[in-house]
Amino acid sequence: MPTVSKSDLRKLRKKRSRLKKKVKCRFCPDGKPVRPVYIDYKDVNLLKSLVDREGKILPRRKTGTSALYQRAVRSAIMRARFIGMLPFVSED
Repeated sequence: MPTVSKSDLRKLRKKRSRLKKKVKCRFCPDGKPVRPVYIDYKDVNLLKSLVDREGKILPRRKTGTSALYQRAVRSAIMRARFIGMLPFVSED
């Protein structure tokens, strides 16, 4: 079995990361945003999936959310936090 050098291993990892399938926006059917853009702040299950364990809003590159909907997600999360439906920080 041939040994693989560190540089070859790095190249393979880089190539594999580029081949990953791009995540699409879950709010845009057919790639077009639906107007009016609104995300319900009372839908806690949806908002929890867009927040990590520490309570931080996940970035667009991880969730695949479009820029238009990412702004709506942010405002919905902030409203839910202000009302008390979502925590500001983790409960650890």
